[in-house]
Amino acid sequence: MAVRLDELDRKILVQLQEDGGQSLDDIAKNVGSSKTPVWNRIRKMREAGVIKQQTYLLDAEALGLEACFFVLIRTSEHDATWQKAFLKALNDRPEVQEAHRLAGDIDYILKVRVANARAYDVFYQALISEVKVHNVTALLSMEEIKSTTMLPL
Repeated sequence: MAVRLDELDRKILVQLQEDGGQSLDDIAKNVGSSKTPVWNRIRKMREAGVIKQQTYLLDAEALGLEACFFVLIRTSEHDATWQKAFLKALNDRPEVQEAHRLAGDIDYILKVRVANARAYDVFYQALISEVKVHNVTALLSMEEIKSTTMLPL
């Protein structure tokens, strides 16, 4: 269920998405308010679940994780036992940044960040040793054109 947000709430959220580490004073100044009302709104949005967590974005390439693969998975298994094993396999692997269940010909798509093709193969071999999949297609991203965590407010 969507939470009702006014224009000031949205301005605060934009500021937090741009830089969650900025001070309350800076956020208040940038949204045209004072510190206490901004803090109260942030607290209420946390309690309502609008703000899930505060985190830092790291530069994958600076950390040696230069290869980004999009992995398309088709499976002939759709029972609860398989799904539980698949979810566990994904959650146990920090290289899986995103996983989505899809409608259409492909069942799942994963975003996998690793150092290189050899590291991807290690990931792939581990995954298929734990869960049965019908078909796996890995697509190497040649260039990241746009990447954002910001939601359109």
